[in-house]
Amino acid sequence: MFVSRLQLSNFRNYAQASVALAPGANVFAGANGQGKTNLVEALAYLATLGSHRVAVDAPLVKLGEDQAIVRADVVRSLTDERTLLVEVEINPHAANRARLNKVPQRRVRDIIGALQVVVFTPEDLELVKGDPAARRDYIDWVVISRWPRMAGVKADYERVLKQRNALLKQLALNTNGRSLGAEDVYTLDVWDEQLAAYGTELTSARLDTLEALAPHIQQAYADIAPADSRTSAVYSKSWTGDGLLEALQGMRPQELRRGLTLAGPHRDEIDLRIGEFPAKGFASHGESWSLALALKLAVFQLLRAEAVDPVLILDDVFAELDVTRRTRLAAAIADAEQVLITAAVDDDVPEALHGKRLRVVAGVVTSEDGETVGEP
Repeated sequence: MFVSRLQLSNFRNYAQASVALAPGANVFAGANGQGKTNLVEALAYLATLGSHRVAVDAPLVKLGEDQAIVRADVVRSLTDERTLLVEVEINPHAANRARLNKVPQRRVRDIIGALQVVVFTPEDLELVKGDPAARRDYIDWVVISRWPRMAGVKADYERVLKQRNALLKQLALNTNGRSLGAEDVYTLDVWDEQLAAYGTELTSARLDTLEALAPHIQQAYADIAPADSRTSAVYSKSWTGDGLLEALQGMRPQELRRGLTLAGPHRDEIDLRIGEFPAKGFASHGESWSLALALKLAVFQLLRAEAVDPVLILDDVFAELDVTRRTRLAAAIADAEQVLITAAVDDDVPEALHGKRLRVVAGVVTSEDGETVGEP
């Protein structure tokens, strides 16, 4: 899979841009703060409906404008030249809208899967050193990349969780230690059943995905790390026993005291280890980087084995790596159908990834032949 053209309208610092891209490596070069990352962020947003830089959509829209548009021509593969036009309209004060080949989609999330990307950023170090939420987001992203319909399951789980937490908080305040009334018990039972149904499906998909990823993580770490060591990733549930519904019912007294849902996928963890030791707190900076890269490379290998090559995005990653890891990463992705790289220093990008070059200066994108393809 590769993108032949990326078009932006009022996205970040770009009023209009139309950037032709090539299979293989595409390098966006220029000083920091010029708009390089904005280009790859737009493409990643089109694939995932989320930004790796901000949690809300408002900063994505150019100052003074009401909406932004991101569209891309997506080619299935080097051997299958069918092209799909994928488009999303970002409206911070209204519902976003999406189109496939100019046909409006009923739900924005229906475009998930039309473009698949794997994004490497300096923030990926949080996968190893950060809170469990970072690792949960990681596994959910892979789940949804494999089965786009799971985006709906996750959204339903989060909706029910929010409503159930609101009910628990209200009951904790109203009952003040007294027994629940029949109506309260009935309402909580309904939310328990829904949360358990969505949560069980999400957990099952996570477990299946982590099992499929495990050998790829091990191999990718061996490819990247200067010193070979065994890695593992083990899923740790926030409840004991086989059933989430039974766990919720067993925890009800505690949850009513705290006004909070204490079991479910939102509290699970992925235990990452290098050798016999937990990666978090024990791994060196270099080991942490190698493992973070391995987690992302594993996704790339899994997705290409199951479907098509995703587009790889390396956003200012090489500046964070030593020469050995740069070289090993470049070798590991050299056969990708398309790689998009941002770099402030040209020499940071290994020679093996020197492909199409685009210079970005103050939001102006210029190709190698001097053609201006994007302006602020």
